[in-house]
Amino acid sequence: MDETAFDKVSIGNPLNRVDGQLKVTGGAKYAAEYNLPNVTYGVLVTSTIAKGRITRIDTQAAEKAPGVLAIMTYKNAPKVSGYEAGTDNSQSRVFGQEFRVFYDDRIYFNNQPVALAIADTFERATHAASLVQVHYQEQPHETSTKNNLAKAIKPERPDDYSRGAKDAYKTAPVTIEQTYHTPVHVHNPMEPHAATAVWEGDDKLTVYNKSQGVKLAQKDLMKAFNLKEENIQLHSPFVGGAFGSSSRIWPQEMAAILGAKKIGRPVKVSLKRDQQFNMVGYRPRSIQKVGIGAAADGTLIGITHEAYGLTSSYEQFTERILHPTKSSYRCPNLTATYRLVPLDVSTPCWTRGPGETSGSFALESAMDELAYALTMDPIALRLKNYAEVDPEKNKPWSSKFQKECYERGAERFGWSKRNPLPGSMRSGELLVGQGMSSGIYKSERSPASARAKLKADGTLTIQTGSADTGPGTYTVLNQIASDLTGIASEKIKVELGNSMFPQAPPQFGSHTVISVGSAVHDVCVALKQRLAQLAVNKEGTALYKAAESNLVFEGTTIRLKNGSAHVSYIDVLKQNKLPELEVQQEAKSGPEVEKFSGKSFCANFVEVHVHPATGMVKVTRVVSAVDAGRVMNHKTARSQVLGSVIWGLGMALMEDGVMDHRYGRYMNKDLAEYHVPVCADTPDIDVILIDKPDPIIDPMGAKGLGEIGMIGLAAAIANAVYHATGKRIRELPITPDKLL
Repeated sequence: MDETAFDKVSIGNPLNRVDGQLKVTGGAKYAAEYNLPNVTYGVLVTSTIAKGRITRIDTQAAEKAPGVLAIMTYKNAPKVSGYEAGTDNSQSRVFGQEFRVFYDDRIYFNNQPVALAIADTFERATHAASLVQVHYQEQPHETSTKNNLAKAIKPERPDDYSRGAKDAYKTAPVTIEQTYHTPVHVHNPMEPHAATAVWEGDDKLTVYNKSQGVKLAQKDLMKAFNLKEENIQLHSPFVGGAFGSSSRIWPQEMAAILGAKKIGRPVKVSLKRDQQFNMVGYRPRSIQKVGIGAAADGTLIGITHEAYGLTSSYEQFTERILHPTKSSYRCPNLTATYRLVPLDVSTPCWTRGPGETSGSFALESAMDELAYALTMDPIALRLKNYAEVDPEKNKPWSSKFQKECYERGAERFGWSKRNPLPGSMRSGELLVGQGMSSGIYKSERSPASARAKLKADGTLTIQTGSADTGPGTYTVLNQIASDLTGIASEKIKVELGNSMFPQAPPQFGSHTVISVGSAVHDVCVALKQRLAQLAVNKEGTALYKAAESNLVFEGTTIRLKNGSAHVSYIDVLKQNKLPELEVQQEAKSGPEVEKFSGKSFCANFVEVHVHPATGMVKVTRVVSAVDAGRVMNHKTARSQVLGSVIWGLGMALMEDGVMDHRYGRYMNKDLAEYHVPVCADTPDIDVILIDKPDPIIDPMGAKGLGEIGMIGLAAAIANAVYHATGKRIRELPITPDKLL
């Protein structure tokens, strides 16, 4: 993006990351890098069966090993009062009983923590963990979603939805009935999961962890240990990727907390890469049956979408898998059902674009199949059924520029030059395929607060209990503050990831900028109002007794609309003998927002090359056109879409958590065998940001961006593969064996 294309307004400018220098020089501290005085190291011992009970744990050899301070198991772990109280499902995000670390002898999933070896060095703790011997009474387990569909249950928090007649698609002249499969996806962020915990007495706890929401984690730990809010402090200023995996308290955090309580010293627990396949959630496998019917001109008559997802035996994890189907297209008849298959596995969790990512693969693949059955262009089919209002809620959109996504994306991609006949396009010996899809994702705002501290030297500090998992939150909040106050970006410091800061929602669900950004916006407005009040109330100053309505702000100066009298922010503080001016503000949407449906939209265009003899697929070009409201920073926004596209590529062609169902254990639990895209796999990615403000959701005009770029992308790739080969792959990932 040409930086000269922007004016002096800070919002929108492609500002470099304000935390970039800290990160590249090693100044940014991550969860495993807090080396507290007298810190010790904990290494988890995990189960080798998927279901059963522990009959005996032999810890004698481990306890005698050099440097060992304790071997903690369910027999000697400190008690957790919240475990006995159970889970308050009226308040919990996941229905059921959370996994209770070191609580009893039951085994719920393979690789479950059963002991913690604590020693004075990591190496000694690792050695001690290897000496712990655990004996089990094994019970039959079930870990296959496909083999247990008959045991599917309706969730306690159902997501079923219907409008019009049931299964009306069957009455249509043209119908499609197919089943689509998506596998387990594991987050695998660059930064492993870790936590360091320290107790001061019995009632004051500090945790340095990896969290997408320190305020939410604080609340969970308050319930677990029956502690006051001021007695639990969490620090997570930098998060090296999470994608949903740091959205709740996990076993490594509880193990560190319990270990620290047991030995009376700080304990650090870091997960190994293979342990992250079981302990910190994953995208659950889905099986989706889609029936879709249309008139001969492409008008949709009905859709039926039956979705199945896996969950653990002790919790019901649900996600928004049906939501793209509910809202994407104008269709009078829709039947959508969602069922869970409880298995002997750990609980899944939110994974980038949770639910919509999996659901859009089925819906957008089915729409492509319908387009071919109708002999109709896939874009024309989508425009024929374009929803001018939200079909689910029957509300107007807060804003929708998806038609522009189609138009600009198709033009940039060269869609009009595409020969629609499958197998008709080639590049040398390679088959060429071109496919497209649509995407829709929620854009909702949550209440948030922020604190602004203006110092007498002209610097501004913004504090809020939000997080930055990598999208550039520090930078964008800095820009919003700079835009509102006129203070230069380099004089503004944003502080995040501390539970002592004002309340803010966790960073997930693509709502950080519109929620926390609104709080920063409002606190900066409040700061200026306070400065104006101080400026006109101080006797003997240039603006004394001036009407506040007659004041204007220019940069960091307050002046009269008609006149030369003026004061700077620094002058106001000096005149009032204030070393610092502090303002805190909560921001939340008003009732008028409830009259609208907030969504972000996209259109994906993909070109693939397929080797006809080997079935190897390479994505060569992607055009991603995104309507996410006003763009806060064109550089970080583009990076977010690039990340979504690359993960969508991995979802379509590579990622698959493969489990050996005989043991309920992942076979590819490392980055050598769990394949993700690397630089050599990354195609040319052209990002189009529509950049039109949303007038409803928030004062900046922004909408959610972090996830929309991934919604539908895997389907676009699958659709392109069909166009190249004439073979429709309905079970991800699309590997060569499925094409040969």
